[in-house]
Amino acid sequence: MKIKFSKMQGAGNDFVVIDSTKEQFSLSPENIRFLADRHFGVGADQVLVIEKTALPDVDFKYRIFNHDGGEVEQCGNGARCFARYVHDKGLTDKKKIKVETVKEIIEPELLDDGSVRVMMNTPSFRPSDLPFNPKGLPEREINGEKQWAVSFQGKLWWFCISSIGNPHVTIQVENLDETPIKELGSFIENHPAFPARVNVGFLQIQDPHHGKFAVWERGAGQTLACGTGNCAAAATAIKNEAMESPVTLENLGGILTLEWEGEGMNIYLRGPAEMVFDSEIEI
Repeated sequence: MKIKFSKMQGAGNDFVVIDSTKEQFSLSPENIRFLADRHFGVGADQVLVIEKTALPDVDFKYRIFNHDGGEVEQCGNGARCFARYVHDKGLTDKKKIKVETVKEIIEPELLDDGSVRVMMNTPSFRPSDLPFNPKGLPEREINGEKQWAVSFQGKLWWFCISSIGNPHVTIQVENLDETPIKELGSFIENHPAFPARVNVGFLQIQDPHHGKFAVWERGAGQTLACGTGNCAAAATAIKNEAMESPVTLENLGGILTLEWEGEGMNIYLRGPAEMVFDSEIEI
């Protein structure tokens, strides 16, 4: 089967985007892994599929598949690329759309400066929403926020948890360059405390509104950026009073800005979304 696709990127987080609104088809985990393979396929962190939605007052359905072939709940950088795609390809003339994901409805909006702003979900800090089972892990509280720790390479690494529609751990570090991101990220992703695995973010705070961020994504490994990971990092840092909204984070692939007014409120993600090329491939 030959399919048409677009290659897109948002802050270096890259995607294969497929329009399934006109001709419906299904992709197997093997198909996804082939498309995402950087040596034998197209190459991407995730594969995004655009489908029709059955929900009233919603414009599209948005499905996200990780590099390993598994379907996941949310992707903020992908949501921005999704909005750019459906507008630029003429699937809608709206600049602000409502999109169905596995768990919730999100609202991406194209801005006049060319960036895309997405109203993401309300951050949740409940362990059951990840899910997360902290039994047996060291625990502490800082400014009303619970933290837990894992022991790795002879050191305790303290982290916060949150869900932005998908599960995240955020670790505040002194220096990203001296942090074993790949090794520690993989260790925590597959820790038995996280039965559905977890995304792992590393935040270096520079001042109350600026920081640097690196991420190890569940099922994808280290990527150049992760939109929901940036949301999780900003929300947990604001919650424990280490940062203040708006927060601008420097990722390996670019700059993302987060706005959050506190618990019970939606978090907003703003950043670039760019088309790289269009093509087709036999799968």
